Amino acid sequence: MNKSTFSKIFVIIIGLLALTPYMESAWALLAGVFIALTIGNPFQTKKWVHPLLGLSVAGLGAGMNLMTVARVGFEGLGTTFLSIAFVCVLGFFLMKIFQVEKEIGILVTLGTAICGGSAIAAITPVIRAKHHSVSVALGTVFILNALALIVFPTVGHSLNMSEHDFGLWSALAIHDTSSVVGATVGYGKVAAEVGTTVKLARALWIVPITLLLGMIFQKSKDPTAGPAKKPWFIAWFLIAAALVTWIPELQTAGHWVEFLAKRLLVLTLFLIGLGLSRETIKTVGIRPMLMGVALWIITASVSLALIQAHII
Repeated sequence: MNKSTFSKIFVIIIGLLALTPYMESAWALLAGVFIALTIGNPFQTKKWVHPLLGLSVAGLGAGMNLMTVARVGFEGLGTTFLSIAFVCVLGFFLMKIFQVEKEIGILVTLGTAICGGSAIAAITPVIRAKHHSVSVALGTVFILNALALIVFPTVGHSLNMSEHDFGLWSALAIHDTSSVVGATVGYGKVAAEVGTTVKLARALWIVPITLLLGMIFQKSKDPTAGPAKKPWFIAWFLIAAALVTWIPELQTAGHWVEFLAKRLLVLTLFLIGLGLSRETIKTVGIRPMLMGVALWIITASVSLALIQAHII
């Protein structure tokens, strides 16, 4: 058996294991990263990440009550707005301190403020960001997402945080929706419900911010810059929640859909880990990474302090 065949079989086995209840989110991500940095990823998995992420998040809606989703989303509206504003101001301030390129600084800041890779993908064609800038921003966010899956649950348990508080903290301080869900699902059902709902409400801010940036920057003349990706999974998440809320007969099926969605999410995190490469790590560079880390730590610390003090 040659190395290529062994690599493919090994990745398939771990991928199937990720679909079982025996592998948690953080371990799936770490397994993907380990394989990517050692034997290498033998498959083209990046194209599957966004569709699978959308399906898994949408499926999680089948296990949630729409009334609860609406209440949590409404209650977190003001907190979300203030949080995004704070991160944006802080990000642009840190961008000057660490002397990070404008494009990279904007992408890292808004990726931190809204929803990680999805925000970066949406903003890229609007500000006409170069491929290098996008790669650096995505690499920075990806690495911090991986750390969040391990750090956040550890901190949450050590501080004996309630599921509601942990879910809110994760939604405010973790970049990508996938990592928020991954961190909160293992913490508890309420944590996942709050974290996912607030994070999805936060993701809706992609629309007005993209429009605002479009007014600031001239319309891209780059013919290769495609349209911004739509966060369609938010609508399907709400539809799934509405169906099981208003049609009680679907609740049993909804629980099964939710279970499958959670396992699909773990598989997606494994594929995300496989997408990391040594080239990505080298591309990130020290200044953007320092800026991203500083922005992340301050955001996480301030939001945690406010939650612990019952201010939010």
